[in-house]
Amino acid sequence: MTSIAIEARDLVKTYGKGDTAVRALDGASLTVPAGQFTAIMGPSGSGKSTLMHALAGLDEVDAGQVLLGGADVTRLGERQRTLLRRDRIGFVFQSFNLVPTLTAAENIHLPLTLAGRRPDAAWVDRLVTTLRLSERLHHRPAQLSGGQQQRVAVARALVARPETVFADEPTGNLDSRAGEALLGFLRHAAHDLGQTIVMVTHDPHAASYADRIVFLADGRVVGDLLDPTPAEILGRMAGLEPATAARKEN
Repeated sequence: MTSIAIEARDLVKTYGKGDTAVRALDGASLTVPAGQFTAIMGPSGSGKSTLMHALAGLDEVDAGQVLLGGADVTRLGERQRTLLRRDRIGFVFQSFNLVPTLTAAENIHLPLTLAGRRPDAAWVDRLVTTLRLSERLHHRPAQLSGGQQQRVAVARALVARPETVFADEPTGNLDSRAGEALLGFLRHAAHDLGQTIVMVTHDPHAASYADRIVFLADGRVVGDLLDPTPAEILGRMAGLEPATAARKEN
């Protein structure tokens, strides 16, 4: 039987109070098998990033439960969540979150440095080569383009070979060549290295690299699609947009 990497049960997350309250998650439930490349898609405001942050233990939820590798994230204290994220999770954020005073190489090694672990030289070299960073390792973030910073962030997320990698629009600042290489590498990480990849994206082409797409609307999981093609994804998304718009008007 395939083991379960992530299980979310009836997640609720509300921002604000009273008339201005926004329910970003409204009973969202999701199961992600270990070693699967899963993409999360949905209309703007559907709760994609909120769901990913809840799954990763970055944000607390108002109700519901998140199990990550068997650990109940919703019951852990802040220090326990920090250790869980450090030791078992990798992150790729839209905003990169690179340390400006460190070189690209130092940013890539940062998770290992914080954990007191030595890098696997062959693995680091493979990451650097795949992401075309060999000529940029001694540059600081301010000396890198947005795409180069994104590639450094991806290498940093993967360098410790975490069990689960969460990626928020990882190809958003990459050219087509770098984007294709990154998506192929994420697929390889899932299929050949056994890592679990969860990616939020609005790009049907990027999502087509995933084994499975989970669709959100109004803070709830409303369906999924296995081994998707870009055309199938576009068709499913087109069906979500009008329904979401109609609910907002009402």
